Amino acid sequence: MKSFTRRFKSMALNHCYQNTVGGYLLFYSISDYLVYFTIFCTCAIRYGVTVLELCQMPDHVHSGVIASSLQQLRRFIQEVSSFYAREDSITCKRTGALFNAPFGSAPKIDLKKIKTILIYIGNNPVERDLCNTAIEYRWNYLAYGKSNNPFSEKLIIRNSSWAMKKAVREIKFWHKRNHHLTYSVLQRLFASLDRREGLQLIDYIITTYSVIDYDYASRFFGGLDNMIESMKFNTGSEYEIKEQFIGKSDKCYSEIASWLLNKLHLKDIHEIFSLDIGTRTDLMFELYLQQGFQLTQIAKYLRVPIVARETQQSNNQTNKNIATPWRNG
Repeated sequence: MKSFTRRFKSMALNHCYQNTVGGYLLFYSISDYLVYFTIFCTCAIRYGVTVLELCQMPDHVHSGVIASSLQQLRRFIQEVSSFYAREDSITCKRTGALFNAPFGSAPKIDLKKIKTILIYIGNNPVERDLCNTAIEYRWNYLAYGKSNNPFSEKLIIRNSSWAMKKAVREIKFWHKRNHHLTYSVLQRLFASLDRREGLQLIDYIITTYSVIDYDYASRFFGGLDNMIESMKFNTGSEYEIKEQFIGKSDKCYSEIASWLLNKLHLKDIHEIFSLDIGTRTDLMFELYLQQGFQLTQIAKYLRVPIVARETQQSNNQTNKNIATPWRNG
């Protein structure tokens, strides 16, 4: 096989992109997003990379990262992928690789390209119909540059319940040791909280673990408000990494989850992966006939191989665009 070298420039902003083998969904619950986020942030500290932006979409991840060497960047992304794949294998009963390898990356040198990619990363959820403006989306973390509790009431620990105080102590314990939060830990902590406290805990975890350098990112725009405002009028673009899309909107995934939870009386959406592939295939067609969702998007959610078969040729072409110039990743 012909060998290629990944394009990289030391201390430049690198747009990194990860998606899944087969095009399957990546994040199914709030805990999934938080597990990945805490892994990403603890690995960033471990490898000494600077994070300017991160956006977790239902089936892929974008990040804007500065590293001093290619080896540093590669090891960082590989460890993030490995740690999260391990958690996913437990919750989703998965075997085999989760992320496509190598990951996609492209260095951005001049000011225009840097601003364009930062806008592009932040605006991903807007483009996929998950929100009206970028700051409304929790998982691109823009709102946390302006507030420690953008999606909840202010947390006053001394006035909190015993369960909340206990949860905060445990989060501090793991964070002090630069250890990510596992799915089992999160499920246990959230189980004893009401909805209001649950929202507070989400914000607390994110602000505690976050390593996103908002000052560094926003200085290219003259401030965070200008950066966020720019996202309202520009979508940004990325021509060096080709993404693979299925459908025009990602709204359907939360609707699929609600249907499955009600239909099957599930306590945890990950329980669907305890069902065999035949049962999940039957559910896929039932969802398709009753709710009218796009078949490939339902297959994506249920991790039914139809999504891999139908997009294999397109994915092969996309992987060439993503990976071939940087095969060593």
